[in-house]
Amino acid sequence: MDDERPDLLTIGRLAHRTGLPVRTLRFWSDEGAVPPVARSASGYRLYDAGSVARVELVRTLRELGLGLDDVCRVLSGRATVAEVADAHVAALDARIRSLKVSRAVLSTVAKRGSTAEETALMNRLARLSAAEREQIIDEFKKEVFGGLGVDSHLRDRMRTFSVELPDDPAPEQVDAWIELAELVRDPGFRTRLRTWLELNTPVPGQARPPGASIWWARQVVLTVAEARERGFAPEGPEAAEVLSELFGDADRAAVLRSLEAGIEAGAERYRRLVARVRGQNSWPDATEELTWLARALRAGGQA
Repeated sequence: MDDERPDLLTIGRLAHRTGLPVRTLRFWSDEGAVPPVARSASGYRLYDAGSVARVELVRTLRELGLGLDDVCRVLSGRATVAEVADAHVAALDARIRSLKVSRAVLSTVAKRGSTAEETALMNRLARLSAAEREQIIDEFKKEVFGGLGVDSHLRDRMRTFSVELPDDPAPEQVDAWIELAELVRDPGFRTRLRTWLELNTPVPGQARPPGASIWWARQVVLTVAEARERGFAPEGPEAAEVLSELFGDADRAAVLRSLEAGIEAGAERYRRLVARVRGQNSWPDATEELTWLARALRAGGQA
């Protein structure tokens, strides 16, 4: 056979030259990716030097994840490598995003020890479209923020408030979105947050509620953090001085109601989840500072 066309290679010699199994080359040949250039008198497939180069191209494209259909389109001239690569990049990006979502859901399931039903719910929440996520937030905004008697500037800020999960979210953003979506769909949370907002939202023509500074001014949390670092007990005389510095002669009972409403609502958890979904660096969790402040206000009221 070799004597007939010494410049041609049998499929066995092509396999030896390229380092690929004969079975693989035969499959590629049958699919039209590496067709033989001739047949021997006995009917065996024969290949030439161009076939070796073609095998290397097919191998490269296959290693990059392209299917044989796309490989054949490139080799036949029906599509360029660039066109196929561009389409494949888009498909890979979609697959990567899907895998990130799957990883985030599974990570959350493992962390929570979720049941099968909870896992199914989390998976649905994680894979909602952008429009579906926006609808959940819009319904939440309507129930919680709707009808609050606030000035136009603050009303505009509430109206434009959004929680956008990016097209290519990090696993921790997906995890935060799952938790946030569960939270804002909870009727009890909505009611508690609405109560907290009513106690803390400035009303046009009236003075700011006495407890609002706890939530709208970060200086309150920083002052309490410093007091805790210095070892001040919330029931001690130093705490009373801190309260005077923060609230002056304001109605302490009203301040305490505001603070307890926020703690009960989980306002701090909500704030941090929103920041995580957005991929923002938020202030550290202030739960311990808020708890210390509540104890100090209760102690001050009993003094």
